Amino acid sequence: MIDKLEEVERRFERLTAELSHPETLADSARLQRIARERSGLEKLVEAYRTLRRLNADLEEAEAMLASSDPEMRELGRSELPSLREKKAALEEEVQILLLPRDPNDDKDVLIELRAGAGGDEAALFAEEVMQMYLRYADSRGWSASIVDLSPGNQGGVKEATLTLSGESVYSSMKYESGVHRVQRVPATETQGRIHTSTITVAVMPEAEDVDIQINPADIELQVMRSTGAGGQSVNTTDSAVRLIHKPSGIVVKCQQEKSQTKNRAQAMRMLRTRLFELEQEKQQSERDSMRRGQVGSGDRSEKVRTYNFPQDRLTDHRIGLTRHNLDAVMAGDLDELIAACRTHFQSELLKQEQAREPGQR
Repeated sequence: MIDKLEEVERRFERLTAELSHPETLADSARLQRIARERSGLEKLVEAYRTLRRLNADLEEAEAMLASSDPEMRELGRSELPSLREKKAALEEEVQILLLPRDPNDDKDVLIELRAGAGGDEAALFAEEVMQMYLRYADSRGWSASIVDLSPGNQGGVKEATLTLSGESVYSSMKYESGVHRVQRVPATETQGRIHTSTITVAVMPEAEDVDIQINPADIELQVMRSTGAGGQSVNTTDSAVRLIHKPSGIVVKCQQEKSQTKNRAQAMRMLRTRLFELEQEKQQSERDSMRRGQVGSGDRSEKVRTYNFPQDRLTDHRIGLTRHNLDAVMAGDLDELIAACRTHFQSELLKQEQAREPGQR
């Protein structure tokens, strides 16, 4: 492990030096790439350097313990338990940071929300979850856009597609994929009965040009008038774009912009992302628990969370976490939930890695 950590530290120092090179500063794409890689290593390098200092403190305390001076021996004896405890915790953190990173973690995302069981109530909840993600994105300083939206019959949304862009968006949002279940008394319920409704959320890493190459001959382009509230172009110009990928049957639509050209460019990004996810599904017949069920039909995912409003309780079924204060969650306070998911799944991955080590199979 030490050899690997030293190699990472050397790479980190080279990247730090490269950031100040004139040729790097003159190339914005290269600058961004180097800065992103360096940022991905920074936490591990800091943890390794702290571990190194801690090992030095441990050696000093053990030397005190062997001293002929009674006061030095007592000082060493008092410091050792705490130092050993800190070392054990830090070594586990370093092992987790050394785990193979998901290559998509630094990518922007495309999020698809669909109302499931529950009719109008499901559509209302789909809109609330969409707003929850938009608020969370705002709190993180990410850019967010609603690129397509189909309104429900009595309010809410039947389907919605969002894009989130920023630092390490997918590494956080990938835990949101799955079925989200809501339990509450709908506003239209006259007898006070609790109804259960569901929505599905799919979070996909946005594909880049190098990830997926699309043959223009495989795409059918359709243009139509935008629908929905707001904007002078609504129902007056053919600015909305629908792309049909004939080999796969995938259909994407974008009506975010008044410009047909801009909508077409965004629709191509969405199509590329959908095809990228489809290709990953083909290559990986058995997905791990973090990514299972992100592509397919409307019932493609497992139930991940229940939002119980009468009891002011949220339960994440994957990790056994229960949290109260649903108002804060719906207002976009997702950091605790996402951190708990990350910790759980990283620990599971660490167990799998350790089980593969010699003598533990």
